Amino acid sequence: MSVITVPQAFDEEELYVDIERIFGEALLLKCEGFNFAGSIKLKAAAEMVASAERDGTLTADSVLVESSSGNLGVALSMIAASKGYRFVCVTDSRCNLTTRLMMEALGGEVQLVAGQETGGGFLAARLDHVRRLCASDDRYVWLSQYTNPANWRAHYRTTAPEIARSFPRLDVLFVGAGTAGTLMGCARYFQDRQHPVRIVAVDTVGSVAFGGDPGRRMIPGLGMSMRPPLLDASYVDEVVRVEEADTIRACRRLARSGFLFGGSTGTVVSGAVAWLARHGTPDLTAVAIAPDLGERYLDTVYQDNWVQDLYGDGPLDTTRPPPRTARRRAHPDDHEPVGRACAPSPYGAPWQTMDSPR
Repeated sequence: MSVITVPQAFDEEELYVDIERIFGEALLLKCEGFNFAGSIKLKAAAEMVASAERDGTLTADSVLVESSSGNLGVALSMIAASKGYRFVCVTDSRCNLTTRLMMEALGGEVQLVAGQETGGGFLAARLDHVRRLCASDDRYVWLSQYTNPANWRAHYRTTAPEIARSFPRLDVLFVGAGTAGTLMGCARYFQDRQHPVRIVAVDTVGSVAFGGDPGRRMIPGLGMSMRPPLLDASYVDEVVRVEEADTIRACRRLARSGFLFGGSTGTVVSGAVAWLARHGTPDLTAVAIAPDLGERYLDTVYQDNWVQDLYGDGPLDTTRPPPRTARRRAHPDDHEPVGRACAPSPYGAPWQTMDSPR
């Protein structure tokens, strides 16, 4: 029996779903949505808040503020409610209605950025709005998930060791790429321990996290309209990119077997299954991190009219074989100089970095 007094004290760490019977590829999903925040973002939120409290940045009079497409906003709303902080989440129109309502139910204030106000798309518009809030009142504390090293340290301390304990002979790990916190925490952990795990990052088509041309992305969660400051591509062995239509198809195929997962999980599953269809062997041990559950996507990914309006009937067909996703080798020569870590700042400054040793 477990008895807790604060919601962040509960987080299921050892639940895996074997989806081979659904997709025909040997793949285990590490389910990160079974906590009161409903996603893996609880880990990053808890670590960033604790770090800010330890260094004195966060005090009783502080107002937490963060830019989020949804899941981190819910996690911070929950923690802020538990600890007695005010919280303001700056989001955009892609944030699911259910997610916004959850933040408000937990006492968070949601400020919606109406449009792509600057060249960097919705994300840049959100960040500009956060900067204006911080300039208006020195009580605001911006945790800056995009640059805060506590983001990746959360997964270095928790997610990666959890996987290593369960699978000491892990061959390949599939991790979705958003802020790159989960990706970098896991990749650094396995490399620091000289564990020969192949790290495959899963990104969405239209994201520029690993380069390429920006494009429309309607499903919140994975992908970035700017290169993530936390990302060091030298830790990543390979990148696969997934079309949003294939994300929807994977989510719906899982749901038809009774597993209601979120959009980020659908993207990771689609990319992992396609990779395994090309490279998998019977003795390969493969794990994918499933960041979220599906309740918040009932009015989007699981709503036929929403899907048809944006993508046509194609994603509604869950019988199609796994896609051949675009992929590329993640190599330092393909990107900016690697071995860089972000400079922590209580007010964000999301695109400032400083050199640091690996």
